Amino acid sequence: MKKEKQDKLPKEVTRAAWAIAMAAIAPMLDTTMVNIGVNQFGHDFHTSLEIIQWVITGYVLALAVAVPVSGWLMDKFNGKKVLLYAELGFILSSVLAGLSWNIESLIAFRVLQGVSAGIIIPLMTTLLMKVAGPDKLGRLMAVVGTPIILGPLLGPVIGGFLIQWTTWRWIFFINIPVGLIALYLVSKRLDDFEPFNSESKMDWIGTILLAMMSSSLIFGITRAAHFASFHNHQTYWYVGLGLMTAILYVIYNGKKQNKTVMPLNLFKSKSFSGAIIGMFLVGLATNGPMLLLPLFFQNIKGFTLIQAALAMIPQGVGMLVARPTIGKLIDKLGARSVVMVSLVISLAGSIPFIFIDEKTSFVLIAVVLFIRGIGVGGITMPLMTDAYTGLQKGQIPQASIASRIIQNVGSSFGSAVLATVVATVVSGLKPTIPTILHGYQVGFLISVIVIGIMFIPALFLTNKRKATNN
Repeated sequence: MKKEKQDKLPKEVTRAAWAIAMAAIAPMLDTTMVNIGVNQFGHDFHTSLEIIQWVITGYVLALAVAVPVSGWLMDKFNGKKVLLYAELGFILSSVLAGLSWNIESLIAFRVLQGVSAGIIIPLMTTLLMKVAGPDKLGRLMAVVGTPIILGPLLGPVIGGFLIQWTTWRWIFFINIPVGLIALYLVSKRLDDFEPFNSESKMDWIGTILLAMMSSSLIFGITRAAHFASFHNHQTYWYVGLGLMTAILYVIYNGKKQNKTVMPLNLFKSKSFSGAIIGMFLVGLATNGPMLLLPLFFQNIKGFTLIQAALAMIPQGVGMLVARPTIGKLIDKLGARSVVMVSLVISLAGSIPFIFIDEKTSFVLIAVVLFIRGIGVGGITMPLMTDAYTGLQKGQIPQASIASRIIQNVGSSFGSAVLATVVATVVSGLKPTIPTILHGYQVGFLISVIVIGIMFIPALFLTNKRKATNN
């Protein structure tokens, strides 16, 4: 009984954590809802898909540019005030996006949304770390992880219903009540956070290099998906520019002796390096299939857009079921054991998709998705928590920047690679169900192979059981 009381999170900690997580719901919901509205944008603004894609791409690139800036804001200013202003910025830019009068204004306001989201999301992890401390972070992430999971999963469903019953403008207006609730909770339930280093000066060169690196890589990778091939000049050019900028940052970091916005000596920590590599691979292992599965349901099973979104719910339920247990296990055993077991479960829930076809019962698919959800739910959270294990207080904002950049690039990379692979497999062939199905099966096969590769970085994660025995 005593132990149970000790393990229970203090009420004030949980309340503060829920307020922080609430601030991140609108940006996470918004991303998936906007994807649903692409066809409506084209219809209302009478423009091409090439132009409309910038509604999504502009947001992602702005987010990538804002992430390095968020680290300096956390160092320099009160974390609570930064979160409040960033949330207010997201609400106002959502209002403007909903009032857009042409495609150019919508793209511009989406860029403003991306800047706010690029500050909110890394700030959320950093503030949760400060609220919980390293020993309780796993359990706390499990508690507040529920709305964070539900955001991306319910986004397509909510977006689909909003477009069907109202107009695409409500995809943005829905952020207003969610954001206002977040503002209230943050202002009432969150204490002021002292700046990590109030004397900190903006590392303009490092910030610009990191922003150029991540935005160039993301844009180059998305071009591959657009052309359905990696063999195009835009992908070569932008990915090359991103890699060249990364090399320049390494040189710059060495000259500044790790006194930069994202010091590379963070990678001396084995658990941090393992977590960062794992986060990148998660893009292919989990985010890529999240793109393929709704398309599989629509193009192979003949589901409508809303039916396809609803069909993803078993995976979300699996994630929710796993969350509370996973949080406790991370704090008790460390990330390594949790990730290893979760990878095995993910394989069990992913391998069947290599063989599933149009005749496969949806009941069987739902069971497999539920299993996959349990596995996937046990991968990302331990990686995120282990990125902070053993770091000093002043390194937390820097670690947030690194993990967010890698997640952004990895997510874009995973989605683009699998979309490009599917398009390449079916290109030049008659678009029949067996042909398209084969493309999806190859995509799922690649994600399964990457899940297998993830066992390698998982070996470098924290093993608390071993530490206790020693």
